[in-house]
Amino acid sequence: MAGYREPGFEDRVKAAAQARSKALARLKAKPPIDPQVQAERAARALKREAAQAEKRAQAKAEREAKRLARVARAEQAAQAANSPPSPEPTEADRKAARDARYAARKARRK
Repeated sequence: MAGYREPGFEDRVKAAAQARSKALARLKAKPPIDPQVQAERAARALKREAAQAEKRAQAKAEREAKRLARVARAEQAAQAANSPPSPEPTEADRKAARDARYAARKARRK
């Protein structure tokens, strides 16, 4: 019984050529794609791409809306900081607010 023989360079080149020819034969033996099936695949791909583009556009619009809302809040805060301070409520104003809260609490209990 012969022992294991390390494959040489020529053996490896020959094996690679055989594998390449087998793969090419398998590829040539494959039936051609039906044009109708190919058209359906292309239509599905276009539809999928359009849906993804729409989804990206919607996400971009949402991000822009959030950014605009942040900018608006920042502007409001800046305006509030620049506006004169509101006058301190008088004792009568505080009493009126307290009475309103009391009346609301009583109304909720009924």
